[in-house]
Amino acid sequence: MKLSVLVPVYDEERTLEEVVRRVKAVPAPKEIILVDDGSRDRTREILDRLRQESNQAADPTNQIKVIFQPFNQGKGAALREALRHVSGDIVIIQDADLEYDPKDYHVLLEPIERGFADVVYGTRFAGGGAHRVLFFWHSMGNRLLTLVSNMLTNLNLTDMEVGYKAFRAEVLRGIELKSSRFGFEPEITMKLAKKGCRFYEVPISYYGRSYEEGKKITWKDGLAALYYIVRFRLAD
Repeated sequence: MKLSVLVPVYDEERTLEEVVRRVKAVPAPKEIILVDDGSRDRTREILDRLRQESNQAADPTNQIKVIFQPFNQGKGAALREALRHVSGDIVIIQDADLEYDPKDYHVLLEPIERGFADVVYGTRFAGGGAHRVLFFWHSMGNRLLTLVSNMLTNLNLTDMEVGYKAFRAEVLRGIELKSSRFGFEPEITMKLAKKGCRFYEVPISYYGRSYEEGKKITWKDGLAALYYIVRFRLAD
């Protein structure tokens, strides 16, 4: 099966090349779709070089596609654009900040490859590998959002807000995504639950960043996520 790895990128000059290196090291045919969301640092320069190097290497097992958004719109908008270019059988969301390790891909992919799942979420709260200890109130917010999402979807996820998600590409077709920022997580969860998809959850490692190290999500995004959970439960 061919993977489509979607990488939304915003001001990640420090981690971008290492993320791409780790994704390429995963032993599977794949396309890496990188969407720059209006970065202000050297990210665009690095992406342009990675694209040129990929074209020169002509490696069919590690194709790189680079898309430049005209201005900053948010993670959801970047993923919405990336999904338009997917040609693989399985879609994986990969943040560009090294909080999630591509070495966990095999764990995410197993339920799909065995025919059990349509959607697989990683979880930072139920076992797994190494976890950096950070932000008590942030974790409580995640758990609250997951609880509300579960109540309205009748799922029993432990980590709806996790950044590591894998999907059979087929189940994403026909879904119109509207959230432009971090509302992507509750929106995609609600819409796939309404579609009757088979959800699985697997433990993953988590190497969280502090805000000083570049973490971007804030309490305002948490309030927005709560709004999106209710909105997309009641209407598309």
